[in-house]
Amino acid sequence: MKTCKNCGHHFEGKFCNHCGQTADTHRIDFHYLKHEIPHSFFHINPGLLYTSKQLFIRPGHSIREYLEGKRINHSQPLSFILILAGFYILLCHWFHLNLFTLSDEQGSKIVLSHNSIGFDEYMLKNFGWLTLATIPFYTVGTFICFYNQGYNFVEYLILNTFKAGQRLILQIILLPFIFLIKHSFSINTVVLIVYLIDIGLNFWTNIEFFNHLKPINVIIRSILSHCIFIFLLISVVVLLLAIGVLS
Repeated sequence: MKTCKNCGHHFEGKFCNHCGQTADTHRIDFHYLKHEIPHSFFHINPGLLYTSKQLFIRPGHSIREYLEGKRINHSQPLSFILILAGFYILLCHWFHLNLFTLSDEQGSKIVLSHNSIGFDEYMLKNFGWLTLATIPFYTVGTFICFYNQGYNFVEYLILNTFKAGQRLILQIILLPFIFLIKHSFSINTVVLIVYLIDIGLNFWTNIEFFNHLKPINVIIRSILSHCIFIFLLISVVVLLLAIGVLS
Protein backbone atom coordinates (compact mmCIF):
# COMPACT_ATOMS: atom_id res chain seq x y z
CA MET A 1 0.00 0.00 0.00
CA LYS A 2 1.38 3.38 -1.04
CA THR A 3 0.56 6.89 0.19
CA CYS A 4 0.06 9.61 -2.43
CA LYS A 5 2.38 12.57 -1.80
CA ASN A 6 -0.14 14.90 -3.41
CA CYS A 7 -3.42 14.11 -1.63
CA GLY A 8 -2.43 11.60 1.10
CA HIS A 9 -4.71 8.85 -0.27
CA HIS A 10 -3.64 5.22 0.24
CA PHE A 11 -3.54 3.18 -2.97
CA GLU A 12 -1.89 0.38 -4.90
CA GLY A 13 -0.45 0.53 -8.41
CA LYS A 14 1.42 3.13 -10.44
CA PHE A 15 -1.11 5.97 -10.09
CA CYS A 16 -3.22 7.32 -7.26
CA ASN A 17 -6.86 6.36 -7.92
CA HIS A 18 -8.01 9.53 -6.12
CA CYS A 19 -6.08 12.40 -7.75
CA GLY A 20 -4.20 10.64 -10.57
CA GLN A 21 -0.64 11.51 -9.54
CA THR A 22 2.04 8.96 -10.38
CA ALA A 23 3.46 6.92 -7.54
CA ASP A 24 6.94 7.54 -8.94
CA THR A 25 7.69 10.92 -7.34
CA HIS A 26 11.30 10.68 -6.31
CA ARG A 27 13.38 13.46 -4.84
CA ILE A 28 14.41 16.10 -7.35
CA ASP A 29 18.07 15.62 -8.33
CA PHE A 30 20.22 15.47 -11.48
CA HIS A 31 18.44 12.30 -12.64
CA TYR A 32 15.13 14.21 -12.48
CA LEU A 33 16.71 17.12 -14.40
CA LYS A 34 17.93 14.76 -17.13
CA HIS A 35 14.33 13.64 -17.69
CA GLU A 36 12.76 17.08 -17.22
CA ILE A 37 14.76 18.98 -19.86
CA PRO A 38 13.70 17.02 -22.98
CA HIS A 39 10.21 16.47 -21.58
CA SER A 40 9.70 20.22 -21.12
CA PHE A 41 10.38 21.02 -24.77
CA PHE A 42 7.78 18.61 -26.18
CA HIS A 43 5.03 18.47 -23.57
CA ILE A 44 2.78 21.22 -22.20
CA ASN A 45 1.33 20.49 -18.78
CA PRO A 46 -2.24 21.79 -18.27
CA GLY A 47 -1.30 23.17 -14.85
CA LEU A 48 -0.08 26.54 -16.17
CA LEU A 49 -2.91 28.56 -14.63
CA TYR A 50 -2.80 26.63 -11.35
CA THR A 51 0.94 27.16 -10.97
CA SER A 52 0.64 30.84 -11.87
CA LYS A 53 -2.06 31.35 -9.25
CA GLN A 54 -0.11 29.52 -6.56
CA LEU A 55 2.98 31.66 -7.19
CA PHE A 56 1.02 34.74 -6.18
CA ILE A 57 -1.12 33.49 -3.29
CA ARG A 58 1.26 31.09 -1.51
CA PRO A 59 4.48 30.98 -3.54
CA GLY A 60 6.99 29.54 -1.06
CA HIS A 61 4.58 26.95 0.32
CA SER A 62 3.52 25.73 -3.14
CA ILE A 63 7.12 25.39 -4.37
CA ARG A 64 8.13 23.52 -1.22
CA GLU A 65 5.15 21.18 -1.64
CA TYR A 66 6.15 20.61 -5.27
CA LEU A 67 9.62 19.54 -4.16
CA GLU A 68 8.05 17.26 -1.55
CA GLY A 69 5.96 15.47 -4.19
CA LYS A 70 2.69 17.40 -4.73
CA ARG A 71 3.13 17.84 -8.49
CA ILE A 72 0.03 16.56 -10.26
CA ASN A 73 -1.63 20.00 -10.55
CA HIS A 74 1.51 21.95 -11.44
CA SER A 75 3.05 22.84 -14.75
CA GLN A 76 6.57 21.48 -15.11
CA PRO A 77 9.13 24.23 -14.36
CA LEU A 78 11.06 24.48 -17.64
CA SER A 79 8.03 24.33 -19.92
CA PHE A 80 6.38 26.86 -17.57
CA ILE A 81 9.24 29.32 -18.19
CA LEU A 82 9.35 28.83 -21.96
CA ILE A 83 5.58 29.28 -22.37
CA LEU A 84 5.56 32.45 -20.27
CA ALA A 85 8.61 33.88 -22.07
CA GLY A 86 6.96 33.25 -25.43
CA PHE A 87 3.75 34.93 -24.28
CA TYR A 88 5.76 37.88 -22.92
CA ILE A 89 7.54 38.38 -26.25
CA LEU A 90 4.21 38.18 -28.10
CA LEU A 91 2.71 40.89 -25.86
CA CYS A 92 5.80 43.08 -26.25
CA HIS A 93 5.42 42.99 -30.02
CA TRP A 94 1.69 43.60 -29.73
CA PHE A 95 2.12 46.66 -27.49
CA HIS A 96 5.32 47.75 -29.28
CA LEU A 97 7.17 47.74 -25.96
CA ASN A 98 10.64 46.62 -24.98
CA LEU A 99 11.91 47.16 -21.42
CA PHE A 100 15.44 46.58 -22.70
CA THR A 101 15.33 49.77 -24.76
CA LEU A 102 17.97 52.10 -23.38
CA SER A 103 16.58 55.34 -24.83
CA ASP A 104 13.86 56.57 -27.13
CA GLU A 105 16.32 57.63 -29.83
CA GLN A 106 19.08 55.01 -29.86
CA GLY A 107 19.80 51.58 -28.41
CA SER A 108 23.34 50.36 -27.87
CA LYS A 109 24.78 47.81 -30.25
CA ILE A 110 25.97 44.31 -29.52
CA VAL A 111 28.13 42.30 -31.89
CA LEU A 112 27.43 38.57 -32.03
CA SER A 113 28.93 36.32 -34.69
CA HIS A 114 30.04 39.42 -36.61
CA ASN A 115 26.47 40.72 -36.96
CA SER A 116 25.62 44.05 -35.37
CA ILE A 117 22.07 44.25 -34.03
CA GLY A 118 20.30 46.42 -31.52
CA PHE A 119 20.96 45.36 -27.94
CA ASP A 120 17.28 45.73 -27.05
CA GLU A 121 16.25 43.72 -30.12
CA TYR A 122 18.69 40.93 -29.27
CA MET A 123 17.57 40.79 -25.62
CA LEU A 124 13.89 40.58 -26.54
CA LYS A 125 14.42 38.03 -29.31
CA ASN A 126 16.32 35.71 -26.95
CA PHE A 127 14.37 36.57 -23.79
CA GLY A 128 13.31 33.00 -22.99
CA TRP A 129 16.83 31.59 -23.27
CA LEU A 130 18.33 34.52 -21.38
CA THR A 131 15.82 33.99 -18.58
CA LEU A 132 16.83 30.33 -18.36
CA ALA A 133 20.53 31.28 -18.52
CA THR A 134 20.29 33.49 -15.42
CA ILE A 135 18.62 30.83 -13.26
CA PRO A 136 21.89 28.97 -12.43
CA PHE A 137 23.39 32.28 -11.24
CA TYR A 138 20.45 32.80 -8.89
CA THR A 139 20.79 29.19 -7.79
CA VAL A 140 24.47 29.48 -6.86
CA GLY A 141 23.59 32.38 -4.54
CA THR A 142 20.69 30.46 -3.02
CA PHE A 143 22.79 27.32 -2.55
CA ILE A 144 25.56 29.27 -0.79
CA CYS A 145 23.37 31.44 1.44
CA PHE A 146 20.84 28.73 2.32
CA TYR A 147 23.31 25.87 2.55
CA ASN A 148 22.45 22.94 4.84
CA GLN A 149 18.71 23.68 4.83
CA GLY A 150 17.77 20.21 3.57
CA TYR A 151 17.76 20.89 -0.19
CA ASN A 152 20.23 19.98 -2.91
CA PHE A 153 21.44 22.18 -5.78
CA VAL A 154 18.89 20.89 -8.29
CA GLU A 155 16.01 21.50 -5.87
CA TYR A 156 17.24 25.08 -5.48
CA LEU A 157 17.40 25.23 -9.28
CA ILE A 158 13.70 24.30 -9.41
CA LEU A 159 12.93 26.90 -6.72
CA ASN A 160 14.60 29.62 -8.78
CA THR A 161 12.98 28.41 -11.99
CA PHE A 162 9.55 28.92 -10.44
CA LYS A 163 10.65 32.32 -9.13
CA ALA A 164 11.77 33.23 -12.67
CA GLY A 165 8.27 32.30 -13.81
CA GLN A 166 6.89 34.53 -11.08
CA ARG A 167 8.97 37.45 -12.44
CA LEU A 168 7.71 36.77 -15.97
CA ILE A 169 4.08 36.76 -14.82
CA LEU A 170 4.65 40.07 -13.04
CA GLN A 171 6.04 41.63 -16.22
CA ILE A 172 3.19 40.22 -18.32
CA ILE A 173 0.63 41.70 -15.90
CA LEU A 174 2.37 45.09 -15.91
CA LEU A 175 2.84 45.39 -19.69
CA PRO A 176 -0.61 46.94 -20.38
CA PHE A 177 -0.05 49.51 -17.61
CA ILE A 178 3.44 50.29 -18.94
CA PHE A 179 1.89 50.82 -22.38
CA LEU A 180 -0.54 53.36 -20.91
CA ILE A 181 2.09 55.32 -18.95
CA LYS A 182 5.10 54.95 -21.27
CA HIS A 183 4.98 58.61 -22.27
CA SER A 184 4.69 59.82 -18.66
CA PHE A 185 7.65 57.98 -17.13
CA SER A 186 11.15 57.19 -18.35
CA ILE A 187 11.97 53.57 -19.13
CA ASN A 188 14.54 53.59 -16.31
CA THR A 189 11.83 54.51 -13.79
CA VAL A 190 9.58 51.72 -15.06
CA VAL A 191 12.40 49.16 -14.90
CA LEU A 192 13.25 50.28 -11.34
CA ILE A 193 9.64 49.87 -10.20
CA VAL A 194 9.41 46.38 -11.72
CA TYR A 195 12.74 45.47 -10.13
CA LEU A 196 11.66 46.61 -6.64
CA ILE A 197 8.38 44.67 -6.90
CA ASP A 198 10.37 41.62 -7.99
CA ILE A 199 12.69 41.95 -4.98
CA GLY A 200 9.65 42.11 -2.69
CA LEU A 201 8.19 38.96 -4.28
CA ASN A 202 11.55 37.22 -3.87
CA PHE A 203 11.64 38.05 -0.13
CA TRP A 204 8.04 36.87 0.33
CA THR A 205 8.64 33.60 -1.54
CA ASN A 206 11.81 32.84 0.42
CA ILE A 207 10.17 33.66 3.77
CA GLU A 208 7.40 31.15 3.00
CA PHE A 209 9.74 28.55 1.53
CA PHE A 210 12.17 28.68 4.47
CA ASN A 211 9.41 29.06 7.04
CA HIS A 212 11.47 27.28 9.70
CA LEU A 213 13.85 30.28 9.74
CA LYS A 214 13.14 33.70 11.20
CA PRO A 215 11.96 36.19 8.52
CA ILE A 216 14.82 38.63 9.22
CA ASN A 217 17.27 35.75 8.79
CA VAL A 218 15.71 34.86 5.45
CA ILE A 219 15.77 38.49 4.26
CA ILE A 220 19.47 38.90 5.10
CA ARG A 221 20.33 35.64 3.34
CA SER A 222 18.18 36.66 0.36
CA ILE A 223 20.02 39.99 0.04
CA LEU A 224 23.39 38.23 0.16
CA SER A 225 22.15 35.69 -2.38
CA HIS A 226 21.07 38.47 -4.74
CA CYS A 227 24.47 40.17 -4.37
CA ILE A 228 26.15 36.90 -5.38
CA PHE A 229 23.84 36.69 -8.40
CA ILE A 230 24.75 40.23 -9.50
CA PHE A 231 28.46 39.54 -8.99
CA LEU A 232 28.31 36.34 -11.07
CA LEU A 233 26.28 38.00 -13.81
CA ILE A 234 28.68 40.95 -14.09
CA SER A 235 31.66 38.59 -14.01
CA VAL A 236 30.29 36.53 -16.90
CA VAL A 237 29.51 39.66 -18.96
CA VAL A 238 33.03 41.03 -18.33
CA LEU A 239 34.51 37.64 -19.30
CA LEU A 240 32.49 37.54 -22.52
CA LEU A 241 33.63 41.07 -23.35
CA ALA A 242 37.25 40.12 -22.60
CA ILE A 243 37.23 37.13 -24.96
CA GLY A 244 35.41 39.08 -27.65
CA VAL A 245 32.04 37.31 -27.65
CA LEU A 246 30.40 40.63 -26.78
CA SER A 247 31.96 43.80 -28.16
